[in-house]
This record gives sequence, C-alpha cells and structure tokens, in this order.
Amino acid sequence: MATSSYSSSFGRLKSLSINFISPTILQNLVHAKDVAEMTRILEPTWYGPEIERAASLYSPPELLEVALNRHIVEINKIALESTPFSGREAIRAYLLKWDIHNIELILSSKIIGRAITETEPFLVSSRNFPAGISAGNISHDEMKIILSQAGVDGVVNHLVKYRYGPILMQHLDTYQKTGDLGPMMADLIAYYYTTLIESLRFFQGDEGVIRDLFRVQIDKRNILNLLKGKDSDLDRELINKHLIKGGNISRDELFDILGSKSIEEFIGKVQKHYNLADLLKETYIKTHSLIDFEVAFDKFISKSYLKRLKNISLSLGSIFHFIITAEYEWDNIKRIAYGKRYDFSLERIMSMLVLETD
Repeated sequence: MATSSYSSSFGRLKSLSINFISPTILQNLVHAKDVAEMTRILEPTWYGPEIERAASLYSPPELLEVALNRHIVEINKIALESTPFSGREAIRAYLLKWDIHNIELILSSKIIGRAITETEPFLVSSRNFPAGISAGNISHDEMKIILSQAGVDGVVNHLVKYRYGPILMQHLDTYQKTGDLGPMMADLIAYYYTTLIESLRFFQGDEGVIRDLFRVQIDKRNILNLLKGKDSDLDRELINKHLIKGGNISRDELFDILGSKSIEEFIGKVQKHYNLADLLKETYIKTHSLIDFEVAFDKFISKSYLKRLKNISLSLGSIFHFIITAEYEWDNIKRIAYGKRYDFSLERIMSMLVLETD
C-alpha cells in the first residue's frame, strides 16, 4: 500500500499537539489575579520562549500580547513547512488572514491616531521569519514601514505593490468622503475567502469538509455584520456593502433575517441554517452582546467541524485541525486576558471560551 504524502505531516503535528495547554493550565489562567500572573503561568509552556524573548522590550499586558502573536506565527510556520506540496497553496491562502488582520489594525490605528509603539505589539508577525513563510505574505519589518506611513492614504498607497493595494484603492475616495473603512475591509475579506475556497481543490476528495467550514465562517461574519447594522440602525444599502459572497445563506435570506422584529425572531431565522439556539441562550439572550453571539458561532464551528477535521488524519484536514486548534487557544488566552483587564467574573470569562469537545 502506498504511503500518504500526509503521513509525515500528520506525525509531526500530532507530536506537537501535546503542547496545547491543558484544561488545568487553562483553569489556572482563568483564576489568575491579573495578566502578569497569566504570563507567569504560561512561562513553562510552549509560549515560554516567546515570553522570554519579548521580556526585554515589553511588560504585561503588552508582553503577553506580543508573545501570543509571535507564537501563532511560529505555529503557522511549522504547519506550512509540514504541508506536502499539493496542499501548500491552500495553507498559504488560509494564512493570508493574518495580513488582513494586520492591515485592518494599521488602518484603524491611523484613524484614531495611535502611535507606532501602541500598535506594533498587536501585529501578528515576527522578526524571526521572512515574508511568505509565516503569518501572511508581508514581513514584520515591512509591516513596520507600512505602519509608519502618514494616514490611511499613505498606508493604501504603500500597499499597492501587494495584491491588497488595488483592492483598497478602489474605496479610497469613499473613505475620504465618509471616514468609513467598512467597504475597504469588506472587499479585502471577500478577496481572502474567494482565494481560500478556490485554493481548496479536491486532491483526495475530503477537502469538502474544509470548504464547508469556511462557508460557515462567511455566514458567521455576515450575520455579525447584520447585528452590527441593526444595532446602529444602518440602512440596507450600507449593510449590503459589508456582506460577503460565498456563504451558505444568500443575500435575500440575510436581509430577511435583518428584517426580524425581535431577537427571538432573528435567532429563529438563523436557526433554520445553524443550530445555535441553545448556545445563544447561554449568554446572548441575556446580554445582547456581539461577543457572545460570535462565541456561540465559534462553539458551533468547533463542535461541528473540528472533530471531523481531526478524523480525516492523512489529509489536509489534520493540518487545518492543528492550525485552527492553535487559533482557538490563542483566542481563549486573549479573551481571558481581556476579562482580567476589565475585571470580569470567572463565570463570565469561562462563557467566552471555545473548548474542543471529545
């Protein structure tokens, strides 16, 4: 029997998976008194080397932020290096999300006038890795140059040499008139998902699960944008500019959901596509917080797709399982730190965490 080209990547990532933080450590983080104590708890874990390297320049809470971001870059690098040639295009396409994360962060920082030193710790990039190998396609040093540009116009003009610049440039006049980054970012995110889904060609026939997962992510983003638009009483035309094609729910259906007269009706219409009712009852029904709606959707995705990815071991699925599990861990630690900084109760912090179920 021929050996799968994914055998070695599965073995390598499986052995690294033992380093994901244990439920006990996660509980210790939740019960830590502050972010500084969280950082100390994480020092003996696989976050330790990045905490040590960043400690000469940063102190908590920025120290933890930098260490988390640089660690996820290292994870992405390992995952990409472990991927056979046939699947590498898809992994690279997925990792473009971090370029977009960084670009949105930089553009937002320009609008609110944040200094470079205030923004740099939040970039998901690292000096240790060159462009095209780690988080996205733009290196840390290049991100710093982009960050140093004057205003949104300067950032967009500098990005013209990358694939993102022409997309952003189309909306520069609109931004100058309205101050709204939404259409820029919506087109950039639409480009990202189009590129990602097109990259998932059927090499073995089991990549369909991965494509389904990303279509659900598109729906999640669209529904969250509906909620934001509804909360801000935005008109239909403006909301439409923030919706992305490629999900399972059509635009007509999305606007039907938007027309709901109550939260219960809104949830009921979403329920036709995604079984979120019980998850939303946990917190969202009480808080009406977008964070809680997003967490509920993330829990649904984790329960519905992560185990399926894990079970298609000798394929691209196992690599995506490793990457996405690392992202949920990254997100959970950041959510705990957020809760500590704003003095959330232990129960509230636990409600924001997304844990993979057996």
